[in-house]
Amino acid sequence: MPSTKGLALVAIGGNSLIRDKDHLTIPDQYDQAAIAAHHIADMIEAGWNVIVTHGNGPQMGFVLRRSEISIHEVSSIPMDYAGADLQGAIGYMFLKAFRNEFRRRGIEREPVALLTQTVVDANDPAFKDPSKPIGSHFDEAHAKKLAAQHGWVVKEDAGRGWRRMVASPVPKKIVDYQAINNLARAGYLVIGCGGGGIPVIEDTDGNITGVEAVIDKDLATSLLARTIGADLCVLLTGVERVAINFNKPDQRWLDRMTVSEAKRYCADDQFDRGSMGPKIRALVEFLEAGGKHGLVTNPPNIGRALAGKAGTLVVPG
Repeated sequence: MPSTKGLALVAIGGNSLIRDKDHLTIPDQYDQAAIAAHHIADMIEAGWNVIVTHGNGPQMGFVLRRSEISIHEVSSIPMDYAGADLQGAIGYMFLKAFRNEFRRRGIEREPVALLTQTVVDANDPAFKDPSKPIGSHFDEAHAKKLAAQHGWVVKEDAGRGWRRMVASPVPKKIVDYQAINNLARAGYLVIGCGGGGIPVIEDTDGNITGVEAVIDKDLATSLLARTIGADLCVLLTGVERVAINFNKPDQRWLDRMTVSEAKRYCADDQFDRGSMGPKIRALVEFLEAGGKHGLVTNPPNIGRALAGKAGTLVVPG
């Protein structure tokens, strides 16, 4: 099916698959994936070719917890393999969800999920001081014992116990971008770059090796969008719009924001560095590289946001 609007990337957070603490099972997560697929299908009916990327934060925690519990019987799971496992598992959720949604609507599209590798710099400063907490909380003694046994870096995590820390380096290259681009422009709904991509480094001969790291999925989505010349980058979150002075008496929701305004707000620490900040940074990088539009909204409002009735539109300028 040819595109009439262009090529769009849509990033879904791993947290969006967790409705609440009482709905953590895989069937529960599939239900949330189906809801997201329902809203993204509106974009396809409106004429967009779509690539879906997704996070995997909570799911990575589940995988690593299972590994920790069984660590005395089987070897621990390397981070790159855990990321690959989750690209397959979450990709499978979305494959089912989109296939079922397309069938209900009579949309003649095929979804496809691709394992995607993301190159990072082996000399990225993040590797010198790993700061991204993953996995379970431990008491100090047990955490340090595991660190000695498995070569982990462990640190105290905001008064909640000790946790393993890994690097979160800046993504430099999406290895599989050509396959993603070709399939998407041919009309396939592509699910790729899950969890920011499987983290790898590349030597001078082009050989690839997996590394213990996690990659911000919004920054990787922006990199993929820039690399393939996408027209639109949509970052889905838990709120309808972006706000400045969030949770303060003078809070203000933003319908539209230019790149220069976004940079100023970031410089003023208007956006949380662990949530909204990376999203705004990702869209700034996308637009400065030639992207046409960036959009932040929540899944139920995708259609309204594309019509200019919801969400925060980020534009060059």
